[in-house]
Amino acid sequence: MRLCYADPPYIGQSKKHYSGHVDYVGEVDHVQLVKTLTSYDGWALSCHVNSLGYLLCLCPDTVRVAAWVKPFAFFKKGVSPSYCWEPVIFQSARTDNQRRKEWPDGPKFCRDWISLNVWGCTPAERIISDVKGRKRPEFSVWALNLMGAIPTDDLVDMFPGSGAVSSAFRKWKKYGGL
Repeated sequence: MRLCYADPPYIGQSKKHYSGHVDYVGEVDHVQLVKTLTSYDGWALSCHVNSLGYLLCLCPDTVRVAAWVKPFAFFKKGVSPSYCWEPVIFQSARTDNQRRKEWPDGPKFCRDWISLNVWGCTPAERIISDVKGRKRPEFSVWALNLMGAIPTDDLVDMFPGSGAVSSAFRKWKKYGGL
């Protein structure tokens, strides 16, 4: 099956955070993005809580929303409550029963939430990569599970940024997990 993960800049934030990046081409057309995502068998879209309502209006009724809960998040002065979770809109490529038939040794279940720190909480992580929004390997595996992935699937990482999601996917495919 063909899967796609998209982690675009938040709506209205592309120029602010990425204008100096070599791949910068302006704001993302989220209407076109959602149309493209729906052409895949399964997909996941990371987004900001403030854009969730708008994005859901663009999506088919069959999507679900999962939550990435961030126990340690970067707090902004004067912003309360703090943004300590990120929505992930997803469409699974298979039902759990289909997945178990095709991959009997795969995961037995997947939660619609994950509790995981953001990348860059430690100085060592910031030395490895300072790409904003970099995802941890555990996040990538969770997103694959949301999409109903099995190791024979193909994944397009639409906004590769640091390459962390693609790297985690290659390891996951090779070893059937991380």
